[in-house]
Amino acid sequence: MGIRKLGYVGLDVADLDGWTDLLGRTLGVGVTHEKYGTDELALAEIDEFKYRLALYRSTEDRPRELGWIVDSPWELDRLTQRLTGAGFAVADGSSEEKELRGATQLRWFTDPVGYRVELAVGEAKVRLGVDRPARGPGVTGLGHFVLASPKLRELRELYESVLEFKLTDYRAPGLFFFRCNRTHHSIALAHADTTSIHHLEFEHGSIDDVGRAYDRAKANDVPISINLGRHMNDKAISFYIRNPSGFHLEIGCGGIEVGDDWIPHDFGRSDEWGHHHAAANPFASPRS
Repeated sequence: MGIRKLGYVGLDVADLDGWTDLLGRTLGVGVTHEKYGTDELALAEIDEFKYRLALYRSTEDRPRELGWIVDSPWELDRLTQRLTGAGFAVADGSSEEKELRGATQLRWFTDPVGYRVELAVGEAKVRLGVDRPARGPGVTGLGHFVLASPKLRELRELYESVLEFKLTDYRAPGLFFFRCNRTHHSIALAHADTTSIHHLEFEHGSIDDVGRAYDRAKANDVPISINLGRHMNDKAISFYIRNPSGFHLEIGCGGIEVGDDWIPHDFGRSDEWGHHHAAANPFASPRS
């Protein structure tokens, strides 16, 4: 497979200071502030690479780019051919965009719901390690995101048929989990009446790290939108918080890995235990 992992997410955010406070005080994630042209942005230092989450100060909240890391220039060319053959217009990223991403090559296209999707070759390591809260590694990486849209069929065609993600499992008829490596899923696609990122997940090193983040969220009055629980399909233990842009951040650990012999299946109910929603669960009864 040409795509190796989820590389980064860029967001336009109306409350950059609120995001910075959430990342620092509750999640223990350092933030570097930079100028990008005339834009002010904050780069979240999740691991030793340049960034995994870029936050651009804006007047509205919306996804700016979704970035996938590609194995090699040859795979980038191959995927470009598959995309153009499927009717997508693929463009090269600018030199400034490549420098910001830490990429040696960068191409992008617009997906069926209007989001900019990027394919990058290369990542830039800019630090030996990351300062974390005491007593644990805390956040260790960017895990996955869930994209909900009325254009579920078109999104499945893009990720499964064109970009060659593999279906791991699903809840019929409207929620599907896909992988691009051994991790259970790097993206999930769901039906919804309007398009949005339902949640973005930050991987943590242990259940103790998740628990300490849970305590800090409560102490800092961060809204917990879905309480602690274990998912049925990937077995991850997690909780969710409502971020300043209005969607969920999942704080989790312990998701399983799967191999090529894995058989996709309907995993039935959503959770082994917990994960009680503060508001109505849009995926309680997925629709086609």
